[in-house]
Amino acid sequence: MKIKVDFDLCESNALCEAMAPEVFELDDDDFLVLKAEETTDANVESVKRAVAACPRAAISLED
Repeated sequence: MKIKVDFDLCESNALCEAMAPEVFELDDDDFLVLKAEETTDANVESVKRAVAACPRAAISLED
C-alpha cells in the first residue's frame, strides 16, 4: 500500500515516528519525513496504527 501524508495537516508531533520509526522520521527542523513510500509485510501493521493514531488524520494508505 502507498503511504500518503498531507503535510498541510501534519503537526509533526512524532506519534507516527514512535509507532513506525522505519517509515516516519522527524528531521532536524522537526518536519516529518517519509523514509518509505510503500508499506511492506513487515511494517504494514505499525503503519496502520500510525494512521489511526494521527491526531490530524494527515496520514492515509492507498491500495
